[in-house]
Amino acid sequence: MKRFKLLILAVLCLPVIFLAGCQSVVQRANSQDTWSKIERQKKVVIGLDDSFVPMGFREKSGKLVGYDVDLARAVFKQYGIKVDFQPIDWSMKETELRNGTIDLLWNGYSVTPERAKKVAFSRPYLQNQQVLVTKKSYGVKTFADMKGKTLGVQNGSTGQTELNTQPKLLKNFIKGKTPVLYDTFPNAFIDLNANRIQGLLMDKVYAEYYIRHQKNRKDFRVIVNPNFEVDDFAVGLRKGDKTLKKKIDQGLGRLQRNGQLKKINEKWFGTSSNYLGK
Repeated sequence: MKRFKLLILAVLCLPVIFLAGCQSVVQRANSQDTWSKIERQKKVVIGLDDSFVPMGFREKSGKLVGYDVDLARAVFKQYGIKVDFQPIDWSMKETELRNGTIDLLWNGYSVTPERAKKVAFSRPYLQNQQVLVTKKSYGVKTFADMKGKTLGVQNGSTGQTELNTQPKLLKNFIKGKTPVLYDTFPNAFIDLNANRIQGLLMDKVYAEYYIRHQKNRKDFRVIVNPNFEVDDFAVGLRKGDKTLKKKIDQGLGRLQRNGQLKKINEKWFGTSSNYLGK
């Protein structure tokens, strides 16, 4: 009987212990400054979706390349720090950051009010917008033309957030008012080409780069809705990492002043943008 009572007590205490553990992880993420550790180890770990063209993706050889890969390395080279890139489940990105599995989110990460509740952001370094990608053969020329058709979106992406926060623009038109969720955009493009979906809501930077490198690029149509606001890409950090944020902001500023940011933009986008937000 005594053992039974102890077992019941233990079960009742589990939620309390779990909650306390979660709170301690959040408190640590919001208060601990890890720059001294990063500087001592000469290494920073960046979480990314390694299929996000052109921000961070694998070449056929398996080599990791991309705009954000080049930019992150250029920033931390100034401090003599090596960058390790860790592929993660993008839908779990803030959890991975908070738990300390990674130090940063640097992979076409859009600044949103919802995310700002969980993470701190560096100064923005690139502008982006959500667009609808379809094939001309599907007859879709506006968002409203998606009525009764199937839409794809990446799970955990800005596109998914925009779709849910502004349902009148697109979500209310699509079949079942529910999109098909994908872990990666390449898988979504396979279904788009196979007519399993007729539209794909995604980042403009990804869409334009990906389509430009496809043999059937003339088959695609990219539709912009001005009611989807332009958003900024920035680096996501734990709120406690104030020194790390300062170092990244300063590093990006130097790249802007010495022309390296302009060169990286020309390499990946063919434009000489030297944009940096505050």
